[in-house]
Amino acid sequence: MAPKRDGNLLISQDFAGLMALKRLDSPTNSKNNTSNEPEKVERFQSISGPHPPGEREVAFGGHVFAQSAYAASKTVEKGFLIHDMTGTFIIPGRLDVPYVYTVRHLRDGRMYCARAVDVRQGGNICFSCLCSFKRDERQETIGHQPVSAQERFKSILAAKRPEEQPISPGVDADFWISLLESGEVVDTEFPGLDVRKVDMQGYNLTEEVKQSPEKYRQLTLYRLKGSPEEPEVTINKEELKKREESAEYDNLYACAHMYSSDKNSLLLIPRSLGHSDWDAMASLTLTVVIHQHGDALRMIDWDAAADEGELPKKWFIQEGWTPRSGENRAIHESWLWSPDGQLLATSYQDSLLKFSKQEHRGKL
Repeated sequence: MAPKRDGNLLISQDFAGLMALKRLDSPTNSKNNTSNEPEKVERFQSISGPHPPGEREVAFGGHVFAQSAYAASKTVEKGFLIHDMTGTFIIPGRLDVPYVYTVRHLRDGRMYCARAVDVRQGGNICFSCLCSFKRDERQETIGHQPVSAQERFKSILAAKRPEEQPISPGVDADFWISLLESGEVVDTEFPGLDVRKVDMQGYNLTEEVKQSPEKYRQLTLYRLKGSPEEPEVTINKEELKKREESAEYDNLYACAHMYSSDKNSLLLIPRSLGHSDWDAMASLTLTVVIHQHGDALRMIDWDAAADEGELPKKWFIQEGWTPRSGENRAIHESWLWSPDGQLLATSYQDSLLKFSKQEHRGKL
């Protein structure tokens, strides 16, 4: 899908276009293995504008989180794959200026390497993170995981095909959903991924869950939009499959899973606590650990039939919940599941959350 232009920034619905970067001139250094020399630095600039959830004039935080990892991936040798990242949201992202990513080389090892990324808009740092990469060791000496979401929520997921589930609203809050239903507002299409919200009321409205907010669960289904190749590249399906099997897109796919992990994540928390409004909410930090690479991570379903010209995509599941709230903060956790039930990734997000002091908030 060709991106649209909005001022100086492109607006892309395809994830590869959304993440696309332009390399900038980087500071020169001549590291000579002395402790006083600065680390190597590489710089990039975003091309596409971020998504604004609802009618707010701030950017979706998952964009800068995922694109920071993508920028860092441009600085590592082939074979190094993203395996975890922790980021701090410093000030809200703007919609009118590009992100500039400064990637600092912290370590380049044989099996692991690490990067620090500072992100600026208009010269001000808005986000900062540490991103780690590792090589595929092609062997496992240990392995365990929880029972998959597909197994635990089999009847709920079987009720509708993924395409029949409703599109996840731009802001998954009661006030926004009411405005949508009344026609007072219209949702802007969420770029990069097709995200669907699973109806969990039969599970969440039970007395057991009402009494124990940490048992509340929200399942969302998501799949890639567009091709993993950058918009200006045209290749046939055979070549695309060959490149995917060689792990060429694995870091882009990891970023897509990271991007999905932040979609409406915090908005689960007030609902699980029995509240429909709040005074303040904001992401503070977000950590995503990628557990699986290879086929579990990849997003094209080569075994599925597709219309001519279309790429069939895999549907992944995000299972979200909140284990703790207090001190005007709350935690969102999630597991990301591959279509065959492998635990692909875990996310852990700390947030600011304030309710009105005048109201009784027993569950906090």
